[in-house]
Amino acid sequence: MLRCAALGLSLCMLLGAPIASAQVARLFPPTALRGELVGVAPPDVLLDGKPARLAPGARIRNEDNRFEVMGQISGRKLLVHYTTDAGGQLLDIWILRPSEIANQPWPMTREQAARWVFDPIAQTWSRP
Repeated sequence: MLRCAALGLSLCMLLGAPIASAQVARLFPPTALRGELVGVAPPDVLLDGKPARLAPGARIRNEDNRFEVMGQISGRKLLVHYTTDAGGQLLDIWILRPSEIANQPWPMTREQAARWVFDPIAQTWSRP
């Protein structure tokens, strides 16, 4: 009985490994902008070379869509999508995968986002 349970568990782990590593497409909100983020000293960062600050409760997701702690991005230069709170502080940050980086164009400013058209299903932007 114990061997059957161990065999079943091993089989589940073996079959589940490829599924666990598959990347699910992430859906970004239309308010998400693209930028280059450099971690400086928590909660301070550089966003597109300018000083910025993480909001209290900011969420940073890595390429695997798992949450990162601020210390993990210190000193790293990352291409990200991000949203801001009402005060302009960074609220949601997604570290981009190569396939997401290739998704061009993506607005880098609110002015661009206001002029362009977003398709939430295809996760693409188009310029009019």
